[in-house]
Amino acid sequence: MKRFCNALFGLAVILVASSARAADDWPSRPVRIVNTFAPGGAADILARIVADHLTTAFKQQFFVETRAGAGGTIGVQTVANSDPDGYNFVITTLSLAIIGPVMNPKIGYDPMKDLTHVGYIAGSPILFITSAKNDIKSGMKTLKDFVARSKASAKPLTYGTSGLQAAGHMVAQSFAMQADLKLEIIPYKGAAQSIMDVVANHIDFATPTVTSASGQLRGGTVNGLAVSAEQRLPDYAEVPTFKELGYDLVATNWFGLAGPAGLPADIVRKVNREINVAMAKPESQQRMREDGMLVHGMDAAAFRKFIAEEGVRWKPVIERAGMVEK
Repeated sequence: MKRFCNALFGLAVILVASSARAADDWPSRPVRIVNTFAPGGAADILARIVADHLTTAFKQQFFVETRAGAGGTIGVQTVANSDPDGYNFVITTLSLAIIGPVMNPKIGYDPMKDLTHVGYIAGSPILFITSAKNDIKSGMKTLKDFVARSKASAKPLTYGTSGLQAAGHMVAQSFAMQADLKLEIIPYKGAAQSIMDVVANHIDFATPTVTSASGQLRGGTVNGLAVSAEQRLPDYAEVPTFKELGYDLVATNWFGLAGPAGLPADIVRKVNREINVAMAKPESQQRMREDGMLVHGMDAAAFRKFIAEEGVRWKPVIERAGMVEK
């Protein structure tokens, strides 16, 4: 028995030493960052900003791979099931880390047990947008117009989100409860597709992040009825907040970076540090402001605490809205 225990101890020492050497050598080959939504949206934009910086910082290729579908859960599961060796990361969001797992207890992963949350990247408030075309559907130029149109309509107004578990879905349902409206969700694989259908008047409105819709707002192809920020955004000061219009609705769809559970602490520390460096760059700060993004640098421990607090905040809201799947 003693010989057997000594053998096990020796094996454990070898494994620990091997893991330490692997972390020291990291990264020795290209690193994948999975974008869980269709190209062109906020997650894709941030993934590429982070990947570009990490490529320079670590002198190794960090590439973005899109794995859209099932509200982003396919991409999360892909990384959660990978080896914790530092070569697979995923862009997480409020919807993937909080909303989805609460809405669907059988989602296939536990965000706190199956992932290592590495760093907070940025957050973007949610917009209500309608087409700016001059026809019957684009008459909704203000939130007041929107509410009146919805109440007068025989059918629920249709809106697009980047998935059933997207932050935009939460904001729309929260608003509908407060304004006593009936709305019909049409889920897409990404924000860009829903915005295109709003512009073309295929759906009544959409609830993308400010980042995803910034180009259309600046180009005047959509109307921004309201934004879920605490205060008006400097570069989009013409868009009022839900709060100032009388609705208790402040929400940010945040984006972070995560790896599989068990990711070596040294890799977590290194990547977290470089995420904060990347987002603190003057060019990043300007880009974030122009895109309506909010940046809050935090270490990995603070980020994990932040996610836990978001769960405490949003779980009762989801339950009151009757959005938990049986």
